[in-house]
Amino acid sequence: MSFKDLGLAPYLLETISKREFEKPTRIQEEAIPVILKGQDVLGIAPTGSGKTAAYVLPLLQNLNRTTKTRDRQIKILVLVPTRELAVQVENVFRTLSEHVRFPFKSMAVFGGASINPQMKGMSRVNVLVATPGRLLELTESNAIRFDDLETLVLDEADKMLNLGFKKEMDRIFELLPPRRQNLLFSATLSLQVQSIERVLLKRPAIVKIEPVKETIELINQLGYAVAPEKKGPLLRHLIRSNDWKQVLVFTSSVYQADLVADKLRKNGINAQATHSKKSQGKRRATLADFIAGDLTVLVSTDLLSRGIDITYLPVVINYELPRSPKDFVHRIGRTGRAENPGDAITFVTEEDQHHFGVIQKKMKHQVPMIDADTLDLK
Repeated sequence: MSFKDLGLAPYLLETISKREFEKPTRIQEEAIPVILKGQDVLGIAPTGSGKTAAYVLPLLQNLNRTTKTRDRQIKILVLVPTRELAVQVENVFRTLSEHVRFPFKSMAVFGGASINPQMKGMSRVNVLVATPGRLLELTESNAIRFDDLETLVLDEADKMLNLGFKKEMDRIFELLPPRRQNLLFSATLSLQVQSIERVLLKRPAIVKIEPVKETIELINQLGYAVAPEKKGPLLRHLIRSNDWKQVLVFTSSVYQADLVADKLRKNGINAQATHSKKSQGKRRATLADFIAGDLTVLVSTDLLSRGIDITYLPVVINYELPRSPKDFVHRIGRTGRAENPGDAITFVTEEDQHHFGVIQKKMKHQVPMIDADTLDLK
């Protein structure tokens, strides 16, 4: 099946061709036609399945059929859990709207940044991508109204609920007009997500994409049994000996992320850390450098386990294990995307062995191990 078969307009097909999207993913095949019809959708799909474009493309086309956007009256509201995802989703809207035939403006708003520029930029916005808390602040300041809202999207609803946004989301739902299209996307269908589904969705089309086994198989996993004090030398050894040009490293704390990046730089490796203690501007600039290939190593907390989407990211390293097996899968899922193979390497100390065993059991995948003591790290 091609994108043309899905009923997309020529100006969107022009953008798709320019971006060299070869064919739609499964969730795009199933979701795009029903969203074009204005139907509610419950989409359950794993990270990296192409769900953002699955709703962005048809919503852009549906905007073409609506009346002119009134000042500070948005047409489409997308709620997301993190600043990073807000920026990422808004960028997809902006990128795929390149050839639309109507006045279009999208904007991302989030906490941790000054609210005044966001308030001033709200004029004539068609599509607003927002974190719940900042959206409520803008509403309370009369910077935005929802009378003309046509579509509400909840992206990564499971993550928003896990982060404790339910009260804010309930307040937002009360502000929205009852007649609208609702699209709910989530990686999992938890009881919390089901409760919101029952409140929001009216006779939805259910699009459920099971995680494909081949996706994990595209990720070449390898573990290193290593003493804590040898993690730094091992990391530098692997980067240099493999001549890696783009490596995403995960740590479990802000302190450790800064420490690892600092030691890499002192040893002549181009590295930067990104985490919640960095300013939003700094985080965006660092991520942009990494995506562009101008930064060899990006060291992050789980802040980026869902918030980064690089089609050809070759290597992910778990410098420290995350707390849950689910977070581990999200981390390594940054590589091995869009049918491109990638490497996921995990450092395992003696203290980590039991927890790593639990992670492997949950993944139903045994990771081969190498003893770091057998390597010449000098």
